[in-house]
Order: sequence, then structure tokens, then C-alpha cells
Amino acid sequence: MSVIVPLNIMAQDAIELLLDAAFGPDRHGRTAYLIRDGMPWLPQLSFGIEDEEGKLVGSLQSWPVALTHQDGSQTPLVMVGPVAVAPALQGTGHGRAMMDAVVTAARAQRSDPLMMIGDPEYYGRFWGFSAEGTGDWDCPGPFEPRRLLALSVDGRPVGGKGMLTPRLTVQA
Repeated sequence: MSVIVPLNIMAQDAIELLLDAAFGPDRHGRTAYLIRDGMPWLPQLSFGIEDEEGKLVGSLQSWPVALTHQDGSQTPLVMVGPVAVAPALQGTGHGRAMMDAVVTAARAQRSDPLMMIGDPEYYGRFWGFSAEGTGDWDCPGPFEPRRLLALSVDGRPVGGKGMLTPRLTVQA
């Protein structure tokens, strides 16, 4: 039986191997990597799935990012993803279980709003992510506006205008 664990107990090389298997070794050029460039992932909002032998078969990382406004000020956000599952186990509910865990943890911690680049039909249906409020957001690489999604975890509205970037200051 697989179990959800804090991702920070897993070896970094195991995480990288899983990400390569799920997304390919060319994944580093994607827009999401540009948005979170140089940022450490957030251990309190990052999860893994171990199989019966203790092998990492799923990972979900969350990152401190921000909506940077024209005046240089930032609105803190938490970028969710990548959500990676070993190819042989995709479609078995592992990704959904990790997403349940991150949304539950973010709500319990009253974290900054969550954001991601993803399928609005899937992430909207299960967790309420939407592109409502992200229409004036820009990215440092190519993206489809309908896939730029956000979720308030505490009822505060999500919106604003600016560029998604790494966060200048991160509170522990």
C-alpha cells in the first residue's frame, strides 16, 4: 500500500529521477521553471508517495512565488507543481491524493493563495482552482491564459496585475 509522506524525507536524487521519468529531462525549460527560478520548495506544502518498498512513486512540490506589480511590489503566492507520478502508476489516484494533501495543508496553514499552470477542468472540478482573477497575470515564458489557475485557501480574493516571478523574500 502506498502512503503520503513529507517530501523532504525523500532523497533529492529520487525526486529528480521521478520528475525526469514523468516529464522528461527537458522539463527545465518550461515556463513554470522560469517562474520559480532559484527558489527552494516549501517543505510544509510538498508531499511524496512511497510504495510498499519505500520507493518514491509520486511527488508534489510547492514553491514561494509572487505576482510582481509594475511598481516592484509583490503579492505572495504558492505555486503548486509539478505533480509527478511514476509512469506505470499514472491514473491510479496518486496525483489526486497529493493534491488533496496540499490543498488541505494550505487551508490549515492559511497559506498564501495557491496558483498553478494546469488543466482548468480537472483542477477546478476537484479543488476549485480557476482562471478567474488571473486574467491580468503574465508569465516569463509561453502559457495559455486559461491554464493559469489560482485558488484562495482562506476566502481572500485572488487577482491583481503583474508578472509571475520568484518571491523576493520568503518567510520560514
